[in-house]
Amino acid sequence: MTKDEHRSTVRVLSILLALSNNPDGLTLAELSQQLAAPKSSLFPIVHTMADQNFASYNEVTQKYSIGLNAYLTGIAYMETHNIFERLQEEMKSIVNQCSEICQLGILDHSDVLYLAKVDSPEPIRLSSSIGKRLPAYCTSLGKSLLCECTKEELEVLFPNPLIPFTPNTVKSVDELYKQLLVVRTTSIAIERGETHPDISCISTPLFHNGKPAASISVSIPTFRFTPEKQAQIEQILISAKPRFEKLLEQNERIF
Repeated sequence: MTKDEHRSTVRVLSILLALSNNPDGLTLAELSQQLAAPKSSLFPIVHTMADQNFASYNEVTQKYSIGLNAYLTGIAYMETHNIFERLQEEMKSIVNQCSEICQLGILDHSDVLYLAKVDSPEPIRLSSSIGKRLPAYCTSLGKSLLCECTKEELEVLFPNPLIPFTPNTVKSVDELYKQLLVVRTTSIAIERGETHPDISCISTPLFHNGKPAASISVSIPTFRFTPEKQAQIEQILISAKPRFEKLLEQNERIF
């Protein structure tokens, strides 16, 4: 927290973020652990948030989750920023061409924050959700978003050993940096079973003011990830990239 930030306000916002990242809800003890704050200081805040419908309390599970008014606030944001509608239209075009799920994300510290998706029409497909976060180092979207980072910047973002999700997960910052150099050259990032052994993903970075501001990806079950499918999706993403970047240019403050 900086000296200009109001402690109580920061605490409320931290609670909202924690609840949004845990759709199954959190107990007061779990909130306390996640926020490194005493339960005695969190209780009056989260109790007031529940009274005002910004949080919801389940008496059976004793867990707090996002409340109706927090949901309505998010809906108001989406309606105010119609860029999401236009982004969704472009993403639908990608899905229509390849029949696989398309997702859009931004970098949030060292994580990818998923902001939009259009599902695949295939019966066997990736299950995903808007608002989820995954470590940037092991996702295709993340590698696109990190592609302009120096090795030193990566070491600051990931000071601890990289946690493996599967045997395919990138194992070190050195290995990650080598992959990012390829992304810079090709404008394509590929993740093969790094977060889930049965899912592969291809993405491209979307630049604004000379830096990756967002990224779009297509995810594919591994059994459908043939060389022909990979080439098709790479071409679709590269063709769509200028249209997405034009939308970002027209809506400078959205991210």
